[in-house]
This record gives sequence, C-alpha cells and structure tokens, in this order.
Amino acid sequence: MSKLLHLELLKEGKVLLAFSGGVDSTALFHLLLEDNIAFDIAHVNYHTRVSSNAEEESAMALATQYNLQCHTHSCRLGGANFEHRAREERYRFFGYLMKKYGYTYLLTAHQLNDRLEWLMMQMCRGSGLPEMLGIRSHDRREGVEILRPLLEWDRESIEAYLHTHNIPHHIDESNTDERYTRNAFRHRYSTPMMREYRDAIRRSFRYLEEDNGSLIEPMDFTTINTFAYAQNPRNIRSLVVGIDTFFKNRGYLLSQHDKETLKRGGEHIIARHTVVSIEGNYTFIAPYERNVIMDKGFREECRKLKMGAKLRGYLYGSPEAMGVIRQLKDVPTPLRFD
Repeated sequence: MSKLLHLELLKEGKVLLAFSGGVDSTALFHLLLEDNIAFDIAHVNYHTRVSSNAEEESAMALATQYNLQCHTHSCRLGGANFEHRAREERYRFFGYLMKKYGYTYLLTAHQLNDRLEWLMMQMCRGSGLPEMLGIRSHDRREGVEILRPLLEWDRESIEAYLHTHNIPHHIDESNTDERYTRNAFRHRYSTPMMREYRDAIRRSFRYLEEDNGSLIEPMDFTTINTFAYAQNPRNIRSLVVGIDTFFKNRGYLLSQHDKETLKRGGEHIIARHTVVSIEGNYTFIAPYERNVIMDKGFREECRKLKMGAKLRGYLYGSPEAMGVIRQLKDVPTPLRFD
C-alpha cells in the first residue's frame, strides 16, 4: 500500500489529525508530510499510563520539528466504561478545535485491522450492515467531517512502513490486554485472518461500503435549540439508522429494544427524557415534558396537525418549534388576540 484515501479532499484547506503517537497515527503523520498535506495535530492525555506525559511531550516536539500546531487536552476520567467516555471527551475536544480554527476535516488513523475487528464485534452483537460498517472512510459526527485515509492499510503494512523509514513511535502496552474485547478479537481472530486474506478483505469492505451507500438513505436532522427534525427516508431501516446515529452523536446508544420499537412508528420515549415522534413525512425529537397544562386552543391545533401527545408538552413551551411544524405542514401561523 502506498496511497492514502481521499487525497483530493485532504488538499482542500487545512486538516486536523487526531494524534496519539502510536503506530497508526505516527504513520499517517509522515504520510501526510510526504503528500504535502497541510495539517495540524491534536493530542489527548488521559493520564492512564506512566508514559502518558512522555507521549504528550513527544507529540508537541514532533509538531515543532515540522512547524505544525499541536493542540493538547489533559483529562482524568475515573469510573466505569472508560473507552466510551474517553471517546466522547476527545470528540468534544476535536469538535471545539474544528470550529475555532476552521479545519476542513478531522483525520483519524483507523486502519483495515480496526475495521475488521469492529465488524466481527458487531456481528457477534447481532448488528446489521450499517452498524458493522461503523468505521467508514468518510463520515460525519456532530457536524464534523471525518476522513480515515489509512482505512485500506493493514497493520502489518503500517508497521513495515515505519520500520523501513526508521520512524520512532510509542507502543500502547494496553493493546496486549485481552480483558478489552477488541484486543481479544484482534489476537484470536482478525490478525490471523488479515495475514491470509488481506486483499480479499480490503475488496469486501469496498463493496460493502458501496452497498451500504445504496441501501441506506441519509437522514439529515435540523436542530433548533433542543428541538430536532428530519424528513423521513423511504425505508424503515434507513429511518432507524438515522435516529440511532442522531442519538449516538449525542453520546447515547439505543438499545436493541429501542430500535425494534422505532420500526413501528408513532411516539417513543428514549432514556426516559427524550421523545421521538415519527409521523408520515417527518421525525421530531425533543425533550419529554410531562404534566404540562395546555390551553384548549393549543390542544385542538395539535389534534388537527396530528401531533403526538407526548411531544405536545414541549411544543407548548416552544413557539419556535411549533412554528417549524406549522411551516412543514404548510399551515399558516394562527392570529393572536391580546
């Protein structure tokens, strides 16, 4: 392998590389330099290992060596489910940098082995194609465009590149700990498969991504304060994937039960605090407001608009959201008499 994915996009403006200093991000750093891509780096220090501070210092020194900006963030995350909370923390940081400095794309150094491991784990959880392809070469998260230029490079090729060019990098010792599910899949299944079937696996992911693009219609939510809405796609699977992605981008993972109930349409309460209202042409998402006393005229208008009962409490206190719904349903704003 010698070519990065999406080179034409990488040359648009300036990009931000999520940089850990490990094998993959270090290789991507130097490959970007070779292709004359304008970029800066962002490093998050979780202080989980003895080497954490040294890795942060190395990242800053490397950026200085090549006259790049190195953005750093330091945090300590205690408690359970560290991997999920760490991911949320770093993406908040990356999103902040993207907006503040106007970067065109966020780059992550996911590669082919990562993709295979993810697919295997999702398959063992009973997931569908969109979930199994959760690591895509071009993605979007909370309005941030994400590119993964290394996604067709396998781990062995990346390590060979670093060795050939004598490029120093850090090794995360936790990668050998099979208490982490991903590591267990890596050592037992994906690494042996990749050695024997690398080219076929790479082709299969190309086809799967193409198939997914033709089967799943995007669902683009518009957000106004705490109210969000989107036009419904033409098939139920795309609808569930779109709503699932909406919640995932906000740090909440829908359960399998949630996904099954969404297929029936209508109104649903998610995590006891958010209402999802699916009607003929649109899906509306808003905080669930209980025990709101509404006047008779408002209740009658909602009935005529065929708005779900669970959504009405929020709409009563949000004229702006109600105005959006009237506009979508092509209903004029009612006259108000003081």
